[in-house]
Amino acid sequence: MTMFSRFMNDESGATAIEYGLIAAIVGVGIIVGLGSVRTELQGTLNKVSTELKGASN
Repeated sequence: MTMFSRFMNDESGATAIEYGLIAAIVGVGIIVGLGSVRTELQGTLNKVSTELKGASN
């Protein structure tokens, strides 16, 4: 019975799970944020490419 009560009072695994969840949430946030940056960067690079093609003609 004491082994069971010690197991129930042990919270060391809960901390690892919490850190894992925080890391997952941060990762999802980064992925979502980079999606919008990618779109903006792609538009800028397309504009630069168009300008360079126009300058060479």
